[in-house]
Amino acid sequence: MIKKFKRIAANPATKEAVKSLKPQKNFWGIFSVVVIFILPEIVAFIWGSDITAYCQSQLQGTLSFEEKAYYQGLEFLLGEGSWINLILGFGLFIWLFF
Repeated sequence: MIKKFKRIAANPATKEAVKSLKPQKNFWGIFSVVVIFILPEIVAFIWGSDITAYCQSQLQGTLSFEEKAYYQGLEFLLGEGSWINLILGFGLFIWLFF
């Protein structure tokens, strides 16, 4: 199994794929890592319970399909934070500068 992983890591196609995944060292690369990975998780950790309570209270009434989908999506995205996404975001942020 270890030999297989080493062979995959040494493959030029794998190296090119990893290189293409790396964020670019410009404003948009930094901005996208922060806005897509780090900021939503920080918001979810700080205000997750408040956002969940608000969404649950709004979902109690009669809503159109769009409103119901909006509050369910908001609760899904920001209801509770994910340590995995936060670590992934910081990992990408650090990788950005190496």
